[in-house]
Amino acid sequence: MSENVELRVESVRNIFDDGNHNAFTDLCRFRDDLYLTFRSCPDGHGIFDTSCIVVLRSPDGGEWEEVFRFDVPLRDTRDPHFLVFQDRLIVYTGTWLVATSDGSRDLNDHLGYAAWSEDGANWRGPQWLEGTYGHYIWRAAAHGDKAYLCGRRTREFVPQHMAADASKQRESALLESEDGLVWRTVGLFEDEYGDETAFLFEEDGSILAVARTHGGRPAQVCRSKPRYKEWTRTALDRYIGGPMLAKWGDRYLVGGRKAIDKGNPRTTLYWLVNDQLQEITELPSGGDNSYPGFVELDDTRGLLSYYSSHEGSGGKEAPASIYLAGLSLTG
Repeated sequence: MSENVELRVESVRNIFDDGNHNAFTDLCRFRDDLYLTFRSCPDGHGIFDTSCIVVLRSPDGGEWEEVFRFDVPLRDTRDPHFLVFQDRLIVYTGTWLVATSDGSRDLNDHLGYAAWSEDGANWRGPQWLEGTYGHYIWRAAAHGDKAYLCGRRTREFVPQHMAADASKQRESALLESEDGLVWRTVGLFEDEYGDETAFLFEEDGSILAVARTHGGRPAQVCRSKPRYKEWTRTALDRYIGGPMLAKWGDRYLVGGRKAIDKGNPRTTLYWLVNDQLQEITELPSGGDNSYPGFVELDDTRGLLSYYSSHEGSGGKEAPASIYLAGLSLTG
């Protein structure tokens, strides 16, 4: 499998750099075009209602044009992710409430939003998502006639200032929907230290997931079969920030922020083999970075989006740029 294949980074291009802090990418194919989404904010990585979600389109990954941009009043929009579902391209975003009287933040004030298009040019939304209040929504996937989301939340929605151990009480919930807009909980990727989770469906409907765990703990591989009530969890050898999980042929590609050297984080790619990581390469990156998206172009070529501030502020302030890497498989 991956032992007999070499992954090469053929090119890396800075494709969006407008002086803002541009971050948290996703990449997909819809109909005949490629789409890339990310958050853009003049004020940096933190929680600001000056943030917005940007959607770009390209026929082949070469030249990109902006086709949609939206914000949500009084809320910070971030971490957009795509889902192709019921002949629509949907982009989801988790939002923090910014307009609190004392400037406090509570996970229970989170609310998911979506915008969607039937043709990639004409968009509707953003619309808030029923069933996501108190959830910070993240990656999405579809299987059969159902859509699924990862939603981070606090167990029993205990207010953050009242939680004895807020980090341990965080869950990563699996949310399910028939229309992509109204959601309900069907299972838990993580029942403690929950955080961002990338997941995909196997042909038999089982779920494979790579879960970042809160507080810098090692990431985990999570597995479940329908109806997603019982899970197995296997610890990996490192933390992964902003994890991505994609299938390329019969291989499982993982990406995210490696922070083994705390002062030198890098966006890194791995093969996932027998629930263990095989490191492939570090991409040009540094400072604030990671949150990749991936599209398989064919059996031997792929594109990977990510963000980094190594050519900008070097930290969480603006500017940070969006990068696109061309990948190839040989052997």
